[in-house]
Amino acid sequence: MNMKTNENEGQEFALTFAAAWNRLERRFDSSLGAIKGISLAEYRLLRALSIAPKYRASRVDLAHAVGLTASGVTRALRPLEKLGMVSTVKSQRDARLAMANLTSAGQEMVSDASGVLDDTMASILGRAPKLAAKLNPITELLDSVGR
Repeated sequence: MNMKTNENEGQEFALTFAAAWNRLERRFDSSLGAIKGISLAEYRLLRALSIAPKYRASRVDLAHAVGLTASGVTRALRPLEKLGMVSTVKSQRDARLAMANLTSAGQEMVSDASGVLDDTMASILGRAPKLAAKLNPITELLDSVGR
């Protein structure tokens, strides 16, 4: 019986966490879309490039950073490239080794969008003081999930 309770607690946690993430993602998408014209998924790609050495990364590295496939990253980068936020640096020897490069416009977008996310999170945490007080330990725990 105790085993069943632990299984139910784990399942309940997973479902509650998924629902909470869904609400956060919608809120971030709404804020970023209304103010900066990008989605959270696009922001995550831009941010991953912003912390990469020389603002450059392979599609495979970006895929690992944001949880997409390499082909999913390629598709997601196309509109960002059209907007001038990302450029592609092709390998002279192998086209599969093309690198995504964050442009100065992309760097500016990351900076601006980070402020939007900070403001959105401040609003969310303002209504959840218990969560705000435990943010660092919760972040550390969540970072260990699935590793």
